[in-house]
Amino acid sequence: MTEPTTHGHRRAAFAFVFVTVLLDMFAIGIIIPVLPRLVEDFMGGDTARAAMIYGIFGTAWALMQFLFMPVLGSLSDRLGRRPIILLSNFGLGLDYVLMALAPNLRWLFVGRVISGITAASVSTAGAYIADVTPAEQRAAKFGLLGAAFGAGFVVGPALGGLLGDISPRLPFWVAAGLSLTNGLYGLFVLPESLPRERRSPFSWRKANPIGALKLLRSHHELWGLSGVTFLSNLAHAALPSTAVLYMGYRYDWDAKKVGLLLGGVGVCQIIVNALLVSRVVKAIGERQTIVVGLVAGAAGFTIQAMAPNGAVYAVGIVVMSLWSLMNPALQGWMTRLVSPSEQGRLQGANGSVLGIATLIGPILFTQTFANFIGPHRDWHLPGAPFLLSALLLVSALSVALRVMATRLQSVPAANQ
Repeated sequence: MTEPTTHGHRRAAFAFVFVTVLLDMFAIGIIIPVLPRLVEDFMGGDTARAAMIYGIFGTAWALMQFLFMPVLGSLSDRLGRRPIILLSNFGLGLDYVLMALAPNLRWLFVGRVISGITAASVSTAGAYIADVTPAEQRAAKFGLLGAAFGAGFVVGPALGGLLGDISPRLPFWVAAGLSLTNGLYGLFVLPESLPRERRSPFSWRKANPIGALKLLRSHHELWGLSGVTFLSNLAHAALPSTAVLYMGYRYDWDAKKVGLLLGGVGVCQIIVNALLVSRVVKAIGERQTIVVGLVAGAAGFTIQAMAPNGAVYAVGIVVMSLWSLMNPALQGWMTRLVSPSEQGRLQGANGSVLGIATLIGPILFTQTFANFIGPHRDWHLPGAPFLLSALLLVSALSVALRVMATRLQSVPAANQ
């Protein structure tokens, strides 16, 4: 199928991929409130031990992302975006069925491994947007894609919490239905965004994780911005790894309350990504938008770490929502630095960076949480994982400022 070139065709193509990501995030959001609790049930209710096991789950998922994301990104440059998105949707749907039927912790672990292999639709969607969007509009489009994340997390976790009260397995069945429906939607509706004349040959040398990372080293700005991506994603790993367990441990919240709070997170993300990203980028530019986002993220983590009650914790979430400004601006900047035939490789390389971060993050944060709440500790600090995330975002800000300073020095004054 030819590339959508007219304005109307571009809008239609973006709408298709927006719905695809929305349904994907909805399915993921549904299981968030119940998956850590299911692990905890298998561990006999031992929260500290469940945190350690859940960290291993997250590490295995991230390892699969690190190994397979560059391969799928390169395949999307060769075969097109559509088949990779379809593979992801159908694979995730079958994976949720497996987890719904898992009789023990081992089978649940197998499900997470399969999920790590097939969960490629989001990164491929990034390449899709780069295909159909002019460079100067990409930050705004990536912001709208972020709104799809938020919309999925508005209803997903809230519904997952309610379904989890009925049965801890029911959310997995609903997620499976959504993912398989999403696959059927893509099969019949989603157009291809990458025309054959812009595709590039597949090469294992470029598709393996190390080869994919070489693309990021091909340009000093790309390499620096990939460092910001890594630190930011590493900091973010504290949320899926420990937030549910933290809220249950510190505030004694059940799945319903956790789900509703995560729904609130989604509302904040929708507001920031759909309404603020394009306006902020237009007003202050991509570079300053990245700075604002990182500062807000560090402040939000600090508030959540020290919050004495759920109300203050919710304030931290509102502040942290401005962190969502960073990623669209960062992605928009990075896509300008590679050719159209390398957008899939770029997303695959970014997926490898994400994989490394999420490979380290679950173990890092769950072990930190477990150690700071364990018995006989001089420092009982449940919010320690969030304080660590705040420090990582401060480090990311330092890297971003250094990249920006280097870029300004390399551009003639007349062009600044």
